Amino acid sequence: MRQILSYRDAVVLLGGDSALTGALDKASALALFGLGGIDLFDARAEAVRLGDGFIRGLRDRVNGLSRYDRTQRLTAAHTVIVISAYLEVLDEAGVLRDLTSEDQRRITRTSRVRPYLVDFPMPVPAPQHPHEDVRRDLAVHYRTLTDALFGFLPGLARWDTWDETTRTRLAAGLPARALRRYDELFRRLVADFPEVACWSDLVGHQATRAEVRSLARGLDGLHDQLAKIVSARRPSDRLAALVQANAAALKRPIVAAADAPPGMTIPSLGQGYVDPGYRVLLPGRRHLVTSEETWAELPRRDDLGAFLSGHLTLPQAAQGPLLVLGQPGAGKSLLTRVLAARLPAAEFLPLRVELRGVPADGDVLAQIEHGIKDALDEVMSWPELVHAAQGALPVVMLDGFDELLQATGVSQTDYLERVADFQRDQAEKGRALAVVVTSRTAVANRARVPETSMVLRLEPFDEGQIRQWVDLWNDGNRGYFLRRELEPLSADSVLAVPNLAEQPLLLLMLALYDADANALRLVRADLHESELYERLLRGFAAREVGKTARGLAEADLARAVEDELLRLSVAAFAMFNRGLQWIGEHDLDADLRALLPGGQEPPRPPGFRRALTRAEGVIGRFFFVHTTQALREEERLKTYEFLHATFGEYLVARLVVRELADLAEELALARSRNRPAKPDDAYLHALLSFAALAGRGPVVGFLGYGLTHLIPEDRRALLRRHLCGLFTVSLMARTGSAFDGYRPVAAEATVRCAAYSANLLLLAVLSSDGPIPGTDLFVMDRAEQANERWRRIARLWHSQLARAEWDSLVNTVRVRHFLDGATRRMEVSLDRGQPFNLRDLVFLSWPDAVPDRYPYDSPVEALAPWMREISFRDDTVLGNLFLDVLPYAKEIDPDLNPHPEHHVADLLTIVLSPEPNLETYRRALLRGPSWSYLDRVLRQLETDCHRLSSPDLLGLLHIAAVRWSGPGRLKRILWSLSARPDVDDRYLQSVSAIIANKDQQAVGIGPAMEPDPPGTPQE
Repeated sequence: MRQILSYRDAVVLLGGDSALTGALDKASALALFGLGGIDLFDARAEAVRLGDGFIRGLRDRVNGLSRYDRTQRLTAAHTVIVISAYLEVLDEAGVLRDLTSEDQRRITRTSRVRPYLVDFPMPVPAPQHPHEDVRRDLAVHYRTLTDALFGFLPGLARWDTWDETTRTRLAAGLPARALRRYDELFRRLVADFPEVACWSDLVGHQATRAEVRSLARGLDGLHDQLAKIVSARRPSDRLAALVQANAAALKRPIVAAADAPPGMTIPSLGQGYVDPGYRVLLPGRRHLVTSEETWAELPRRDDLGAFLSGHLTLPQAAQGPLLVLGQPGAGKSLLTRVLAARLPAAEFLPLRVELRGVPADGDVLAQIEHGIKDALDEVMSWPELVHAAQGALPVVMLDGFDELLQATGVSQTDYLERVADFQRDQAEKGRALAVVVTSRTAVANRARVPETSMVLRLEPFDEGQIRQWVDLWNDGNRGYFLRRELEPLSADSVLAVPNLAEQPLLLLMLALYDADANALRLVRADLHESELYERLLRGFAAREVGKTARGLAEADLARAVEDELLRLSVAAFAMFNRGLQWIGEHDLDADLRALLPGGQEPPRPPGFRRALTRAEGVIGRFFFVHTTQALREEERLKTYEFLHATFGEYLVARLVVRELADLAEELALARSRNRPAKPDDAYLHALLSFAALAGRGPVVGFLGYGLTHLIPEDRRALLRRHLCGLFTVSLMARTGSAFDGYRPVAAEATVRCAAYSANLLLLAVLSSDGPIPGTDLFVMDRAEQANERWRRIARLWHSQLARAEWDSLVNTVRVRHFLDGATRRMEVSLDRGQPFNLRDLVFLSWPDAVPDRYPYDSPVEALAPWMREISFRDDTVLGNLFLDVLPYAKEIDPDLNPHPEHHVADLLTIVLSPEPNLETYRRALLRGPSWSYLDRVLRQLETDCHRLSSPDLLGLLHIAAVRWSGPGRLKRILWSLSARPDVDDRYLQSVSAIIANKDQQAVGIGPAMEPDPPGTPQE
């Protein structure tokens, strides 16, 4: 939805005591243009006075106004010049002079013209719209207005005195001339008012916007552009502390909690903040806020300062909150700090409200006033703050909406709507404010976005921004590198880890990691991602251990680091088993006590300070963990989240691999002593009986690498046999264990059996160097029994796993059925994307099958998902159905969509229905995907043609003639029509000409398009 303001609204706002305003003040459209009002010539003169003379004096008239009032006047001035431009060229063309006053009144009495002059909503340039889009909308408006005007002129006496050339010239030339005049007036407005330049990417001001983009650091360009606004306003003494605190943030380190080595410099916020790229979702598309496809289609922009400058100087800023989304570590909070520091104090009053520190159950006003108290260290009401701002526009930044949701668990689906309601209510009371709300992208679907709101998503750094950040880092730490005899941070080394380097906070983590002996530079180019994450996590864990336990022996340090990583892995499982990307403090405490019952409690601090919880002691101090907080009923609630999901995924795999490595060592020890071994799997069962590992692709990759590289081959063979043994009994009842208290979610026994058995299957496959025969998997001799056991457990997974888990399992583990002599066997292996062979599937692997006679041995790749699931389920019924539809998929179209109006259903309806369905025929002929499809439809049409009326049949034949090229099937239908007495001969001849022309073309089909309606001859 564009910013709109009608000419009537604009003149009321700007026109003072003019005659035109006087007419408008009567609040009657009829009183304005016609019925005792003024004529078009008077309107033109008054509009020119407003659009030209008024603009000359507009600077004086807006000086001294509040920021919001000035914004309203300038948008009104833009609306005035839109109509003024048209009326001016209308007069210059002589149209008005050639009309009598009575003619003009007759025109303006008609509803066809008046709305486009007075009440039509005019688009206003805005940073979310290219200026060419605004010009295109205006060109359409001018054309519509001209058409309405010239549609009425033939009824007037003057029309007959103009020759055809004059009429054509006027009608064709007026819109373009009006647009050129608008451009001239708009450029004047831009030249006089710096904020108007922020609204548009007008060509004449590309240099200004290019300057804003080229700075791209700390929103410098935003401040420089808005500082050009001349204002005598100064913030009151009472707000001086807030202004100074906002500005001082630029001098503080960009991340206060960063654990930098002694002598290293963390860049300041003003120096180290690199403006991120972003995408903008416009109002009216709020339902698409979670659609990755929609975001991917939107253009990436790199002029954040210019966008915010334009947004905050338009009325749209006060009509709804701007929602800023981003991943953890993307810099959402940093953006609010930089924006608060860069906005000129004479025009704006920024107020940051950290939602983690305000009452979560309070209304918007209470939260803002809580933020005022935190910022000023004194109690001040919201109206008092606005009054003290002395006309500056308050810009309230509600930072961390996701923290309200995550930490409290309280539903806040209407929160953004309540913010928009607050803005509307305050604007009506003369206290307009702009609002910016920040949130993690992952929770964007948990709140309704108001109709008036835009959504801005911060994008990951691209290569240029990463290199710019690295240059800033190296410039600030040259002395450190020289003293330590280190090389500067290498941009190429950072870019080798793109999924970490693209997030600003994780990029800082890489820089800190490299500061220790150039650790990142020493990473091999072929280093697996698992090894990189292991080195990063070990490095930070060792640093944390060193803070509290200095001088440890190497073995003790290694043990302490391993303990830290174990606790972090439990935290990762706490999130994984709950299906979340974050974990609440209380839940994590419970998990730590259940899985690490002998864990050490954090030391109690001296004095009256509260003791740390186990969760705080384990995870809250790590740099790569993001802590969210919220206040509810005086209780501070916390949640924890890894800055990048891959940290958690690696830690999940790490704990599983180390548990399996320990099992393998026990098995090897027992074998070396020739003793039976049955290692306890209670801990493994506790971890792996709530969620399927296959549901996270990166976890599977980390598991595969860890099992292959951390467990020797001979021990992997032992481990695989042991895992198959556990798999065989995984559905049996279990005895109690020390870990029964671990229950991250309430799950039925069938769900836990399904999850654990599916995970054992995956681990067995990953630990094997080749396919595992069904008899080995179920530890039995007879293949028929193994086949039956597989069918039963596959149906359990299908019924008890979540749909996403089931799909991931089917796409991860490949099942192959085959004949070994007269015996039907199966085997499982890791699916590496190799093509399917029909002979491997269930329906062709029975002893009495005759696959050599089947003509469709190599089906198309699009059918692989069907084949994969049929094979996995060992489902004969589904396999036979697939075999029946395979000829259609192979010969006609592989898209087997089940929608009732899909072309598969249309063809079945056409072939099987007892009576021909005209609408289905039309849809099939228009949307048929292939020549073979249309040929089959036309074959049936030949059979049905005698049961269709002549007009209906001719219409279908017309569609087919436009799309289809081939042998004489259409001619045969045409001949059957030519003998009918009720056929339209002219239309029949037209279709015949199309068919005759198609006979010269190769077999094929044209684009799906509706031809001219039946009865319209084709020339």
